Amino acid sequence: MMQISIEISLYPLAEEKFKTEIWAFIKRLRLVSGLKVVTNGMSTQVFGEYDLATSHVMAEIKHVHQTLNAAVFVCKFIGGDRSEVEAEI
Repeated sequence: MMQISIEISLYPLAEEKFKTEIWAFIKRLRLVSGLKVVTNGMSTQVFGEYDLATSHVMAEIKHVHQTLNAAVFVCKFIGGDRSEVEAEI
């Protein structure tokens, strides 16, 4: 089964909805069985089976665009499960 790691940063352009929309996006992804969702101050990382992860991430991106109309996403898609890879020093 092919795995993927996705790093996402969401920037709602409506300042008053900034934190609310980011946390709603993250919470919806955390509800998906089979995905590992990790957050930090800069981004959200999603790890899981390729088709499951990409389909849910893209559906949530679409949901945000339909809801806000003004949001920017910065995403990185990396083949394989990078959730356990330690940073090299």
